[in-house]
Amino acid sequence: MVYLFLLLFVMLSAALMSTVLKTGRLRFWGRMFRLFVVLFSAGVFAYYFISRSLPHFREDALTVQIINKLPFPLDFYVVRVDTIDGSKSFETLHPGDIRSEFYRIEYLDMKNSDEFWVAGFLGPKNMVYFSQHPIPNKNEDQIVEIQNYTNDNPSLSAAAAKLVETLKFENMKTAIWITLDLLLLFLNFTLLVRRSKKNPE
Repeated sequence: MVYLFLLLFVMLSAALMSTVLKTGRLRFWGRMFRLFVVLFSAGVFAYYFISRSLPHFREDALTVQIINKLPFPLDFYVVRVDTIDGSKSFETLHPGDIRSEFYRIEYLDMKNSDEFWVAGFLGPKNMVYFSQHPIPNKNEDQIVEIQNYTNDNPSLSAAAAKLVETLKFENMKTAIWITLDLLLLFLNFTLLVRRSKKNPE
């Protein structure tokens, strides 16, 4: 996802620089290029924000319900452990903050996995909960009730903490590129509207 927003940054920067073309056919094609980039970027952002706001329900996914029974809200992460040809890979998901006596639902694609982890943080780096969940039956939905502060496996929880830090770093990079892209999109759109008002023909 970071590479997509990096590509948008390059395209929007090129579109902004095309404003220096002020005469002849170059001006026309520069304007058409800027219009294409603005419409394409707006479409990408519309799809991104809509897809992020919709529930990620998948018909063949394993439903994991995480219930926080503790008196304080915790920030939860789910790590899916994939095994392909004997090698392991990990996907880190962020259900988000869950208040006391509330729950969140995550949908996991367990095609190449039979295990997931749940980690809960009180503060940015203070992991106060970790549990490992083998899945003997992938057709049976899972309910994880967090009733006490526990760490089932310190070595695995250390690995999970590193995966969470990696996810946070990737999210931070994505947020920076999104901010820059939105700024360039606004500038390009403003120039298009201003030029249209100056040249209504």
